[in-house]
Formats: sequence, C-alpha cells, structure tokens
Amino acid sequence: MRAKIGIIAVLSLWLPLLTWAQELRCEVVVNSEQVQVTDRQIFQDMQNAISEIMNNTRWTNDLYQNEERIRCKLFITVKGMPRIGFFEANTQIVSSRPTYGTGYETTVLSFVDTRFTFDYTQAQPLQYAPNTYTSNLTALLSFYAYTIIGMDNDSFSRMGGAAALSEANNILNLVNSAGAASEGWTSNTDTRNRYWLVNNLLDPQFEQLRAANYLYHRQGLDLMIQDPEKARQNMLEALRNIQQVAQRRPGTVAVRSFFEAKSTELANAFATATPAQKQQAYELLTQVDPTNRAKYEPLLKR
Repeated sequence: MRAKIGIIAVLSLWLPLLTWAQELRCEVVVNSEQVQVTDRQIFQDMQNAISEIMNNTRWTNDLYQNEERIRCKLFITVKGMPRIGFFEANTQIVSSRPTYGTGYETTVLSFVDTRFTFDYTQAQPLQYAPNTYTSNLTALLSFYAYTIIGMDNDSFSRMGGAAALSEANNILNLVNSAGAASEGWTSNTDTRNRYWLVNNLLDPQFEQLRAANYLYHRQGLDLMIQDPEKARQNMLEALRNIQQVAQRRPGTVAVRSFFEAKSTELANAFATATPAQKQQAYELLTQVDPTNRAKYEPLLKR
C-alpha cells in the first residue's frame, strides 16, 4: 500500500466514506497522420481501447484514492501499417507526480519507445490477464503500466517499486517465452529499448539509481518548501549516487532516461541555491549529463 494513504487502523475507520480507484490516470493520444487509409475510425477506436485498458485495469492490490492516481501520458505516433491489422509506431511514455505543498508536477518517467509494433483488431477489447500472453499490444501496455507504477512507488518509498518492476520484467519474459518477441523485447544492439530499461532498473548494480529516485523526490523536491537548502543537499546526494552508477555502467538507458526527465528541472532547482551548491551541482551535472551542459552553464553565471 502506498505510504501516502496512512496507517491501516485509521484507514479502516474511514473506509465506508472513501472511493477507491485504479492506479493510473492515463491520457492516450494516437497520431495517425503519417498513415494513408480510407477509414480513420480505426485509430479513434484504438485510442479508446488503449485508454480503457490503461485506466480501468486494477494492476496491483494497492489502494489508491481517486486523487492519488498516477498521472501519465502515452503519445503514440503510428508510422505505418505494413499489412492490415499490423502497426508500426513510436511512443513517448511520460509519468509525473505532485510535489508536497505545491501545485508543481514533476516528471518521474520520460521514455521514447521507437520499436512499438503491434497487432490491433478493431472493436476487439484489450484485456490484461496476469501471467498470460494475449497480444503484443496488451503486453506493451501492461509492461509500461507496471514500469510507471514501479518508478512512482520508488519515488515515495526507498525501493518501493520492486513488485511492480518485477511484474514488468515478468511480462517481458512471457513475451519471449511465447515466441512473440519483436524488436524492443530482446537484448539486441539497441540498448535504449524496453528490455534494457527494466533490466537496468532491476540490476543490483543500479540500486543506487533507484535509491536516488526516492532521495531526489521524497527527501528533495518534497522538502523544498519546508527546507530548501536541505532539500538541495539531498538532491546533490542523489546525483552522486547516479554518478557512481554512470561510472560503473556508462551510457545506460535508465540513467539517460532520468536526465531526459529532469535536466530542466535540475537547472531550475539549483538556480537560487547557495554559490557552493551551484558549484557542486554544475560539476556533478556536467560530468554525468554532458548532453545537457548548455542547460547547466547558467548556474555559474548567477
């Protein structure tokens, strides 16, 4: 159960008054402009079906109040339909969570899947069945649902997303066992796919990265209103943890995904820090995330 909900004894007193909901509040957008077809209704039906499974499936046994549902987005750009019912797409997966005492939403996961290929039959509902492979599209959606939940849980409690991330990995194994693996499900030359994303997150060598997720969010951003200097110190410690992971395993998808989600936020968070914190942040960030160096340069000029 998510730590935010409170202790069981108190919860039980209010149970009749509370409304429980599924874990995700997912916005789904299917862009089909690149595909030439006569009847475009199939893409609206596809969008509705994907939204239905993402938002109306109970993925875990955890209790979520309606306002606690994890905000996420799937932007699916269909690139082609080589044959009837088979689609090739790029998909961006984004999830966020609120920060304590503010109206600010921080991005937890930002990942682009360039190998999002699937079969879809119009008017056929998508249903998730645990430990069962039903279709590549259902597998893709359930994989990302559990990845989103796992990373969100990690941000609220240290290593709290272990069960959900293990389920994402189980889905990956089911796809491969069913002989249905396509690009993105295997450890091929593409190291920025879903196989490597979940592999990184469950690898013991990446435990510091997952611990940093908690330190950065729960003891960093969530503390910013109450004690900004301490919050930034904890965020710096989170960056040091990520630095150690990056030194052991350079260029990994999980580390890159973190900075794709956080680079602008980090630059803004340290913009009003003490000179010493700015210097530490700049040195850490430019070392572990050189791609976004231009975003961090102003830290030395303020």
